[in-house]
Amino acid sequence: MNFLITDDHAIVRRGLIGILKDVYPKARFFEAGNGREALAMLSRQPMDIMLIDISMPGRNGLETVKQLRAQGVACPILVLSMHSENQYALRALKAGASGFLNKEIATAELVNAVQKVLGGKIYVTSSVAEKLAERLTKKSGNDPIENLSDREMEVLMLLASGKSISEIADELSLSSTTVSTYRARILDKLQLANNAEITKYALENGIV
Repeated sequence: MNFLITDDHAIVRRGLIGILKDVYPKARFFEAGNGREALAMLSRQPMDIMLIDISMPGRNGLETVKQLRAQGVACPILVLSMHSENQYALRALKAGASGFLNKEIATAELVNAVQKVLGGKIYVTSSVAEKLAERLTKKSGNDPIENLSDREMEVLMLLASGKSISEIADELSLSSTTVSTYRARILDKLQLANNAEITKYALENGIV
């Protein structure tokens, strides 16, 4: 069985491999530090499952998942992130992921999620399942946050955490001008005036 672990932090990759090796001692583990490396790896080597972080320099996790699915890659993909599942879990599933996990989850839950998606099922927590049910009973588009693109959502969360335009540009490998454009779109779509209101909005909506 082949596992691909994609995260820009080597210590996170090694930690995940250490946990999974105890359960799958005969598995082979491959590593990628970003979305571009993951795409290249999958073009050379078929995988049985992929675990991928959302926030990475350049192409983020959700963009990578979308491209993989567009290219016909069918292996289960578990998205992991430190970000709130309140917003990102549904986005991950919509992108084509098989499940979403917060990086703070217990080891047993990680193993449970891996086993579930390897069995062809979707993994979601009970709170995400509730949100999916709520969405079915609401008209789409009622929540302005749903109008944000995945990249705009990522910039929103970084702005809400107090990071500057230049810091976000460095973290996402974008120009400051591009980040400023994303910020302007966020303010317009959410009808907000400044970074302080972005932070307040994020806190009130459980985004950070």
